[in-house]
Amino acid sequence: MVEHSGRPTPPQVDRAAASRAAIAARRARAAVKAEVASGRRSALSVLQTATEQPEGVEGRMRVTDFLLSVPAIGSTKMHRALDALDISPAKRLGGLGRHQRVRLHEYLESRAAARGQHPTRLVVLAGPTAVGKGTVSTYIREHYPEVLLSVSATTRAPRPGEIDGVNYYFVDDAEFDRMVAAGELLESATVHNAYRYGTPRAPIDAALASGRSVLLEIDLQGARSVRSVMPEARLIFLLPPSWEELVRRLVGRDTEDSAEQQRRLATAKVELAAQDEFDFRVVNASVADAAREVVDLMDIRTAPSRP
Repeated sequence: MVEHSGRPTPPQVDRAAASRAAIAARRARAAVKAEVASGRRSALSVLQTATEQPEGVEGRMRVTDFLLSVPAIGSTKMHRALDALDISPAKRLGGLGRHQRVRLHEYLESRAAARGQHPTRLVVLAGPTAVGKGTVSTYIREHYPEVLLSVSATTRAPRPGEIDGVNYYFVDDAEFDRMVAAGELLESATVHNAYRYGTPRAPIDAALASGRSVLLEIDLQGARSVRSVMPEARLIFLLPPSWEELVRRLVGRDTEDSAEQQRRLATAKVELAAQDEFDFRVVNASVADAAREVVDLMDIRTAPSRP
């Protein structure tokens, strides 16, 4: 079928698919705006993501819609800001020039500082066995160097590929007892009725004192202990996409025998039931996406590259 203009008319099925895609995109952008408006996600983190992924959801947001989602910015303030920043209202976040990105970043940062908003410096990441806490934490360590990933001490043996001092401090029971007695651990617990884990406190205190953000990847008991001594900590619960996927991951990594797998799965059911104790929940369907969401929740302020 051809229109009078001579241009072919897309098949009906294509128009329907395009319509569904457009609706999905609008809903995704609306979700981002709602997160910014509610304070669940910082405007600075949205700008950073738009810079890194200009064709993503954040990158395709109009700068006008983005600014209007920021608390206390109405239409008048939005237009004044765009004039001052020399940014066209027609621009999308992912299409901003380098100088425009820097100016917008500085504008948002100054507003956050004036309103007394400060990034959460201590974040605890916990979740059931085999959910991928270690994998997500490793991704954050490799891609977000501004975050200090705390290294826990444990009495269990290293798994294949794990490095002492990087993944864990692997210690024996005597050394673990000494650390507990000396008050060197922020928290400690026995996990899966087998091995002990603990978080060395000195590196965390030093990092927080210097203004760095710290991520603790620990178990449920440890998360509760940290909250009791540091109530300002933000707790994030990492979830699997489904129970079936959690079982698949546990069995697939092949690091425990059948009896230990069953014990860990039983513990996982108990741990999943405690997710409402946490401030936020993140589903680990994609390691990169889950890591980005965790960092977003830390409100890390990474300035875009200057010219």
